[in-house]
Amino acid sequence: MAQTPTLSDAEFLEAWKTHGSASAIAKVTGSDVRGVQKRRVVLEKRYGVALHARNPNNALPRLAAAYERKHLGILNGTVLVFSDAHFWPGIRTTAFEGLLWAIKELKPVAIVCNGDALDGASISRHPPSGVTNYKEPSVIEELKACQAALDEVEEIAKKARHNVKLVYTWGNHDARFNARLAVNAPQFAETYGFKLQDHFPNWDFQMTCWATDDVVIKHRFKGGLHATHNNASASGKSMVTGHLHSLKVTPYADYNGNRFGVDTGTLAEPYGPQFSYGEDNPLNHRSGFAVLTFIDGKLLWPELVHKWADKQVEFRGKIINL
Repeated sequence: MAQTPTLSDAEFLEAWKTHGSASAIAKVTGSDVRGVQKRRVVLEKRYGVALHARNPNNALPRLAAAYERKHLGILNGTVLVFSDAHFWPGIRTTAFEGLLWAIKELKPVAIVCNGDALDGASISRHPPSGVTNYKEPSVIEELKACQAALDEVEEIAKKARHNVKLVYTWGNHDARFNARLAVNAPQFAETYGFKLQDHFPNWDFQMTCWATDDVVIKHRFKGGLHATHNNASASGKSMVTGHLHSLKVTPYADYNGNRFGVDTGTLAEPYGPQFSYGEDNPLNHRSGFAVLTFIDGKLLWPELVHKWADKQVEFRGKIINL
């Protein structure tokens, strides 16, 4: 089998600029296409660039770095995972206050925003809500609300522990930002600010975050009422997801022992204006987030912090006043 091209990094980058195709470079250098693709991924990560392939069909280019895995390699310590904040201008929820409390108290080694911090109401597929007390905020208003909230998380996290890791896994609402711009303004591709991750430089954007080789954190996998059970059984891993806002832990056991499906709920209020498309129907949603504790690389039974009442959360059998 032909080998990966023996080009320097600079030569490979120049070759990609010229040819824009793994198959073309492989043909020119007499190399293996798969090896060229692997080298492409390595250099994208090493230099923080996106080596887009030339696309004769005018389809959207893949997001290179955004869809890589983040490996945390946790041995001992706590990881806080929150999701579906749908941060909204002028609203500060009890669950968000609870997250700040937990960061101070538990001093996590990592914090994962597990998708959908941005709601994207004005670029949603849903029709306008018709809620009389609120208007859909603009993209810039939502973006500022997200920045303010995540900046506060970051500030408190760094005071609680040195070198805390901040990871942001892509949610379906987050993807609206990049997708809308890519479709409607492709001429501005790679312009700073046109990607959501440009606005949160201290958060590591990934599709999945692997706390250990056995614990996967991502925004969504299976859907429906039994998603947490199906996530754990189908993946063969403990899987921590958001998206469904249900906030629960489902154990799953087989010959390999225990693993868990975890839904991290929502930092938003279940009946907040972000979810007015639900038409005031009853929702099986709960405000809160997940606490993952690791000892010698093994996940203990996952815990949840849940909103008890206004300015109160419950955790480990106690009511915490915020």
